[in-house]
Amino acid sequence: MVAQAARYEFVGMTGVVASEVMHKLLGTVGRLAQTRATVLVTGESGVGKELVARAIHHLSLRCGRPWVDVNCGALPEHLVESELFGYEKGAFSGASSSKQGLFELADTGTLFLDEVGELDPRMQVKLLRVLDGVPYYRLGGTRKVSADVRIVAATNVSLEEATRDGRFRKDLYYRLNQLRLQVPPLRERADDVEALAQYFLEQQQPGARLSARAAEALRAYPWPGNVRELRGVITKAALLSEGGVVEPEHLEIGAPQPAPQAAAQAGAMNLEEMERALILNGLAAAGGNQTKAAAMLGISSRTIARKLKTYGITPDRQPAIACTGD
Repeated sequence: MVAQAARYEFVGMTGVVASEVMHKLLGTVGRLAQTRATVLVTGESGVGKELVARAIHHLSLRCGRPWVDVNCGALPEHLVESELFGYEKGAFSGASSSKQGLFELADTGTLFLDEVGELDPRMQVKLLRVLDGVPYYRLGGTRKVSADVRIVAATNVSLEEATRDGRFRKDLYYRLNQLRLQVPPLRERADDVEALAQYFLEQQQPGARLSARAAEALRAYPWPGNVRELRGVITKAALLSEGGVVEPEHLEIGAPQPAPQAAAQAGAMNLEEMERALILNGLAAAGGNQTKAAAMLGISSRTIARKLKTYGITPDRQPAIACTGD
């Protein structure tokens, strides 16, 4: 039986939670929101990190002030500095007028840096200085700029591991990690699955409902793509269903996976082998298209490029590889 679901609303956003762990998380969000500290939101791709970040903003004293968000992993490296810090007219070819950066646009409000671990070392240094209150220059500028901005950052990778590998600055990590929120994956909060599915279904088809068998199938599935995957599955199911009732055959999901213990007994791959296999499978499914594979895997183009180099994979058409071990 699904737990009692609660709907929460902020300016321009609505969410649904039913699990105890998410109720506790939202309670923590409410307390952290009242501080001025930087917050680092961690969790797998698709768990709802941006929703948590928006909640922090809308429950803070900066509510009603600017909310600006950017996916650091989606920005080409040559555009990161100009997007974050702005540029002056003539700073580069095509800069026909001056432009404010995201820090200026977020002045007195909140700037959400998603996939912050994708910033290159040079931008990490500049970001650290700005977080420490040091004025900066627009690209090609001579006038110092200051911005009163609260930073909420998010990552789906381990920044601790990135600092050990030298890919992320320790001082920046400590500065971002003043307060931390871990958003659990959907497979660890099964009570949210049915509540979220019903909510998404109502958005697509008011009055529609899940059958008992469909609800059971949803709860049994491990949801590797988390809430983002669930939303997509329900959106399709709403189109396929008839009579306002979603049945299991309307759900485009795979069979439930074995428990971790069973996988271990079957001789599962280590993490590196598993990651390599997942990337190869993603490339195979995308016909060798690196950008499409990254989107399917829920990672940025720069991340998949780095992984391809690490594992010595050539991004052409790749055969799929089973991830179950020998």
